[in-house]
Amino acid sequence: MRDTLALPTFDKPVKLLFSVARDHDCAALLAGAQAQADAAGAEVEVFDLPRALELPALIAMAERQARFDGHVVIGQSDSAAEIGRTLALIGLQGASVGNAVVAGAEQATEAAGSAACLAALHLIAISRKWAGQTKGIGFRP
Repeated sequence: MRDTLALPTFDKPVKLLFSVARDHDCAALLAGAQAQADAAGAEVEVFDLPRALELPALIAMAERQARFDGHVVIGQSDSAAEIGRTLALIGLQGASVGNAVVAGAEQATEAAGSAACLAALHLIAISRKWAGQTKGIGFRP
């Protein structure tokens, strides 16, 4: 049996960017992510790209130029591992990114899309919880 996380709750609205590569069928991934976003009461904006390799660039641009609380990246690609590593680097810079870029059609399920959206929502909740907390300035004895 798999351990599942509960959907986080938010005191103010959440705005998500769904970045979708349309070179393969991603309907199930998108449906799963959308259902999770709907359950959280999140506002969703969808941007489509013709292929998956440019998804990390879209997330990086959105982080610099737009106002989204988090991102759900959806696609299918033979380069899923490389795309995932690039998205992880963007996440290490502070972006709340859920990754649903999969390597094959058998992985392009509603559950995978739902899990990616849930991950993004949890990262947003953690980010909001820690916002404004500082470790102080200077040295500790």
